[in-house]
Amino acid sequence: MGKRGHPPKLTENDYPVLREVVAARPTATLDEVTAAVEKQTGKSLDKTTVRQALRAAGVVRQKPTIERDTVSASRRYGYTAAHRLHEPEQRYPSCLTDAEWALVSDLFDRPDAQGVPPTHSRRLMVDACCYAVRTGCSWRMLPSDFPHWDNVYKTFRRWSKQGKFEQMHDRLRTQWREREGRNAAPTAAALDAQSTRSSPQGGEHGFDADKKVKGRKRNLVVDTLGLLLAVTVTAASVQDRDAAHAVVAAAKEKYPSVQTCFVDGGYAGQCAQTLRDTHGLTVKVVRHPANGNGGSWHHAGQGELFPINADANGFVVLPKRWVVERTHGWNERARRLIMHHDRLTHVSEAWVWLAEARILLRRLTT
Repeated sequence: MGKRGHPPKLTENDYPVLREVVAARPTATLDEVTAAVEKQTGKSLDKTTVRQALRAAGVVRQKPTIERDTVSASRRYGYTAAHRLHEPEQRYPSCLTDAEWALVSDLFDRPDAQGVPPTHSRRLMVDACCYAVRTGCSWRMLPSDFPHWDNVYKTFRRWSKQGKFEQMHDRLRTQWREREGRNAAPTAAALDAQSTRSSPQGGEHGFDADKKVKGRKRNLVVDTLGLLLAVTVTAASVQDRDAAHAVVAAAKEKYPSVQTCFVDGGYAGQCAQTLRDTHGLTVKVVRHPANGNGGSWHHAGQGELFPINADANGFVVLPKRWVVERTHGWNERARRLIMHHDRLTHVSEAWVWLAEARILLRRLTT
C-alpha cells in the first residue's frame, strides 16, 4: 500500500536546482532561497517545504566559527609625527599646503571671471571652510586672521549651491583611483546609513528608534576603496530602506558603471529587490555573523568552509561592507560632522563632500 498524502512539491529531480541556488548565494536567508527556487522551478513553495528539501538534499546551514586574533591586541594606534605635520604656509593644520592648493585652485580661483575682483583670496576662503569643518566651530568664532565670518559663510553657501566641493572631491577621487591602479569609473559600491544628533538650530530631524538617536541620518554610497560616490541627509526617523533609493539613484546617475552594491541586513528583502529592478544592480546582502539569519549553506559532512577571524575584542571584518563603515569613521574625524548644526540638509551634505575631499588632498600630496 502506497504512502498517504500529497506528493512532495520538490523531488529528487529538483535537488540540483536547490544546490545551484545555495552555491550561488551561500549566505542567503531561507526566504531568499525559497524565492529563488520558486523562480527557477515555477512552483509555489513555502519555507517549510524548501527547508525539508534542503535537508533531504544534504544542504544545511552552518554558523561561522569566529577565531580571535590575539596579535592585534598588542597593536597601538594614535597620532604620529605625520599627523602633526605643519607646513610653513599653513596658518592652521587644517589649511591647504601649496601642493594641495595646486590640485584644486582652478575650481575656486578663476582668472577669467568677470566682475569686481574678490576682496579676499579664494584660497583663504577655502582654508576658512576647512577650519570650520575640522574644528566644528561656529561661523562667528572663526579666528580673526580669516576674513569676516559673514563673508566666509556666504561664500561657503554659494559654493555649496554650485557643487564646488563635490566637484573637488570627484576630481581627487579619480586621481586617487588611478594611483591605486583602478579604473576611474567604479563598478562596485557599498551602501550604509549613520544616525547622528542634531543641534537645537532647527531644520528637518527625527528620532531613530533603533539607534536611540534624535537627529538626522547620513546615507552614503562609496566605492570599494571607501571613496564617496553619493550622499543624502534625511531625518533620523526615515528608515534605511526608504532612504536607500534616493542615494542609490544619485550614485547611478553619476556613475552608470556601478553594477554591484553591497548592503547590510537592514536593506534585505523588498528593498534589495526594488534596487535590483529599478537600477539594474546586483545587490549582495552581507550579514553580520551574530545575525540570527547568519551562516552559510553547504553540503553536510564538508566541515568548516569559511572560518571568520576576529581580533581579541571579537571585532569581525565583514567582506566589502566594512569599507563604508570605515568611511563613516573618517567623517567623524571632522568635528563639524559629529552633530548637525545646519537647518538645511543640502548644507550638511556639502560638509561631507568637503571633509572627504580634504582627506584625499592630504593623501595625494604625501
